[in-house]
Amino acid sequence: MLWDYFVAFLFGVVEGITEWLPISSTGHMILLDEFIHLNVSEEFYSLYLVVIQLGAILAVVVIFWWDIWPFGIKRNKSPLADKGFGRYVIKNKFKMWFKILIACIPAAIVGVLLDDWLDEHLYNYICVAIALIVFGIAFIVVERMVKNRKPRIERIGQINYGHAFVIGLFQLLAAIFPGTSRSGSTIVGSLAIGISREAAAKFTFFLAIPVMFGASLLKIIKYDGTCTSHELGLLLVGMCTAFAVSMVVIKGLMSFIKKHTFSCFGYYRIALGVLVLTLGALGVIGK
Repeated sequence: MLWDYFVAFLFGVVEGITEWLPISSTGHMILLDEFIHLNVSEEFYSLYLVVIQLGAILAVVVIFWWDIWPFGIKRNKSPLADKGFGRYVIKNKFKMWFKILIACIPAAIVGVLLDDWLDEHLYNYICVAIALIVFGIAFIVVERMVKNRKPRIERIGQINYGHAFVIGLFQLLAAIFPGTSRSGSTIVGSLAIGISREAAAKFTFFLAIPVMFGASLLKIIKYDGTCTSHELGLLLVGMCTAFAVSMVVIKGLMSFIKKHTFSCFGYYRIALGVLVLTLGALGVIGK
């Protein structure tokens, strides 16, 4: 039993690291699962991989609380209205959330309509490896494109509804192709349309809140298995671990991108993709 909790802890660590770095949490989860297994049913394991993300997303809420909470009166220098409930709404944050919802639309539609089909046909090591390599190359190419170009958008508040929808289309790639990395695809798209690295990372983090809550809710609603107290304990360990690790990783990434580019993640993705294909060809994974 202790071993099961240790494995749940390891999955939480991997989730907390790879959910925010643009290196594909799916690719790493597949590799980890090939060597270390959770002693749970297949149905619960599928639920577990999605729901532990709630721990990771809670870290975003805690770290960026004052950046995302759209209500208040003492700190509200720009209310939505002068009277009534509108005076409690912070106008720029209200608009930001509306832009985030627009960015969610493409992936939400595909997720609801094709979730099971995508899991059945594309959730395999070959698709994951190809996505890792392709978007690894994309990171390197886009970073070279913007290397000597000043970003047109430095702050999240400068992102308009058109930008938000384009970012949502890039997020759609991650919804369709496992291994793309949700954060990776949205950051690549953001950089390509002239958004600064810091603003791109922040918008990606905020965008994850409704996306990951929605994905977890969808899995919970569609789950028709049973949950033992042991399984719920494993889920709690994974979520708490993902939360703690995410707190460190998010702060570290925000500090890192102030002085460095995302190119290193591109090279890492390519190396990981090649490793996954090699292990598959040797029969180590994908049996």
